[in-house]
Amino acid sequence: MLVLLSFQGAQYIEMASGTDTQVSKDSQLYKDYDHLFLNTFSTESIVVMVEGNDVETVDLMKAADRLEHQVENIPGVTTVSSPASVMKQINYAKTGRSRIPDSDPEVWEMIDSYPEYFESLVLDDTHMLIAIGIEGSSTDQEQEDIINNVEIASKEADFPPGYNLIITGRPSLMLDINSEMGKSMGVLLGIAGILMVIVLFLVFRHVRWGLLPLPVVLLGIVFTFGFMGYAGVPMTMVSMSAFPVLIGIGIDYAIQFHNRMEEEIRGGKNSAQALVYTVKHTAPAVLIALTMTALGFVSLFTSVVPMIQDFGKLLLIGVIMCYLSSLFFGLVTLYTFDWIAQKNLFGMFKKGGRRKGENGFDEGLEDLSVSVSAGHEPGAIEKTLKKLTGYTLKYSTVILVVALLTCSAGLYADRSIPIQTDTNTFIPQDMPSLINFKHMQSIMPGSGDHLNVILKVEDNSDPELLEWMDEFSLHEVASRSHIYSATSIVDLVKERNGGTIPGTSEEIQAIYEEIPESQKEIYLEGGQLLHIDLDIGTAMADLEITGIEELREIVKEDIGWMQPPPGVTVTITGDSVVIIDMIDGLTNGRSQMTLLGVFLVLMGLLVVYRDLVKALSPIIPMIIVIGWSGLVMAGMGIAYNPMTAVMGALILGVGSEYSILMMERYFEEKNAGMDPVDAIYQAVSTTGTALIASGATTVFGFSALIASPFPMISSFGLVTVIDVLLAMLVTFVIFPPLIILMDTHRGKATEIFAKILRKNSYSEPVSV
Repeated sequence: MLVLLSFQGAQYIEMASGTDTQVSKDSQLYKDYDHLFLNTFSTESIVVMVEGNDVETVDLMKAADRLEHQVENIPGVTTVSSPASVMKQINYAKTGRSRIPDSDPEVWEMIDSYPEYFESLVLDDTHMLIAIGIEGSSTDQEQEDIINNVEIASKEADFPPGYNLIITGRPSLMLDINSEMGKSMGVLLGIAGILMVIVLFLVFRHVRWGLLPLPVVLLGIVFTFGFMGYAGVPMTMVSMSAFPVLIGIGIDYAIQFHNRMEEEIRGGKNSAQALVYTVKHTAPAVLIALTMTALGFVSLFTSVVPMIQDFGKLLLIGVIMCYLSSLFFGLVTLYTFDWIAQKNLFGMFKKGGRRKGENGFDEGLEDLSVSVSAGHEPGAIEKTLKKLTGYTLKYSTVILVVALLTCSAGLYADRSIPIQTDTNTFIPQDMPSLINFKHMQSIMPGSGDHLNVILKVEDNSDPELLEWMDEFSLHEVASRSHIYSATSIVDLVKERNGGTIPGTSEEIQAIYEEIPESQKEIYLEGGQLLHIDLDIGTAMADLEITGIEELREIVKEDIGWMQPPPGVTVTITGDSVVIIDMIDGLTNGRSQMTLLGVFLVLMGLLVVYRDLVKALSPIIPMIIVIGWSGLVMAGMGIAYNPMTAVMGALILGVGSEYSILMMERYFEEKNAGMDPVDAIYQAVSTTGTALIASGATTVFGFSALIASPFPMISSFGLVTVIDVLLAMLVTFVIFPPLIILMDTHRGKATEIFAKILRKNSYSEPVSV
């Protein structure tokens, strides 16, 4: 029933990629961008680029005209502009007939006579453009439908042979990126699943049915999808990376339960006893680890970027669903399999059932995937872990000192790690759609990045206002090397008034009425909003985020220096502004998120254990991992990007789980009567073996992401693999000597802490 409900809920999941995933709806930035620009002046253009030996021919103009007529009828298309439509307008003004010239010489003469009308559409003798305008606020699905219809119309327009038609533009590029990311992610997750099967078969072979954790965690992912749909959590570009994380964390829950139940069965308990004992001892430990993991993820909610907050919600839902799947489905399945093996109901196993060996556990299961023999012979992993623990205890002082020093060096080095801010580097550079888009940018003026200056005015026909806009635009283009052009309603007014601005509002209003609506709506809205479009070329690639921020501040200073007329409010917004603020929020807030995560996990451990040693023991190894991660990234020259910037919270989530589970088993064995050294040996050889299996599975799963064609995802996979390996190294090298050192030297610090916790039971303040 839950699976069916989950499939139903998954249908409600919405893909989100709009502005509200990048900046908060409550922020002034969102209000300025969405209300003042996106829904008012913004338009997106799908460009049909025609390439050939000679684009100034009658046959080509007629084909462009046929395409234009078909595209105009596509729902969602607002404007279509081509050299053919310009020629028809010129002929209509001259002769009263809207027609295309009859011969090539007439076409050449018209283009030569009116170069200002054709310069943006006929780029040279071999390139011609057909610009298709659509609403800037249109959804991804609407844009995809329009592009598909444009492709069909291009084929039906019957262009002459020898001409190449390329459909490009920002909408086409973004749809191709999303499609390619979805395809590559599916392939990579498939590869990750195969690698996980292989590693489980290799390192988890000391138990029966060693591949069971994988379907258990996948069931948890199915539950996660269902809950997402019912809870209204959207799927974003960042959310897609959550599922490998959840598989890595969730499979550890399944492996811990599986390993402990098999251990109890080998110890002589029957299926029911083993199940109860596993739930009694392992379920609380894993639940505590889950809680601390969740507290680490809570720090993601402090991000100013909504899609990071949704990423945190998805991780919280996922770890809970994976835990429930492991606790109920995983254990019940194990119980059922073991019961079937005992009864041999379907004749699957050799007769003779199970018999007790000398040490009290079952024999007679030779034909299981891993037979259970009368006496547990330590495997290679157990022997290696015990030997490693012996070395770490022998050289504990040196190991701890070196760990703390290298951690400090890593925390210092982390401050110098560069931030990858060029968004073009996040995607594969050999994508055909990206190559086409860059090709268009290289030959088409005004197709690059923009800063959008929005003016709120009392009267949009005030001559003084238009004079200021003209002066400001000319100053920016002349004085700022990265501003290549500035266009506004002033340009259209001057075109129709002999190159000057009229002296009265009435004259300006009369010119406004002459301007076609399709041209006017880009720069003018109602009576109180005006738009100046500053073309900054390829500044996002050339200047990166810091340079764009500086350019925006320079424009602000220019506006402050060249004061607009009284009553005018100026706002700088646009796609570039949103992107730089989003990436700035993702990267610059990473340290605060990590510190908050450490604090929340520490407080959570103090509340659960009310014991300073038990609270600090899992935290210190994670701080070491965070420091080591910074050291490795700095040494390997790996830069932070929007996905790797959240790794601090993920390290806390994954790594603290390893330390907590090891600590829980250590204190369980110690409470059973073992001394500290024997207890840590037992914890390492039992829980540690399962941690090796889950850690190796996680590493192999994430290693598939390194092969992603998307550099951002590849970098995320590499950093995750490094951090999981570091978390495992810390768990087996740093944690054993650390827990023994802290546990055997509790002394006065623990007594003082206990007094502080009990201070509410005293009528007077506690004196320490």
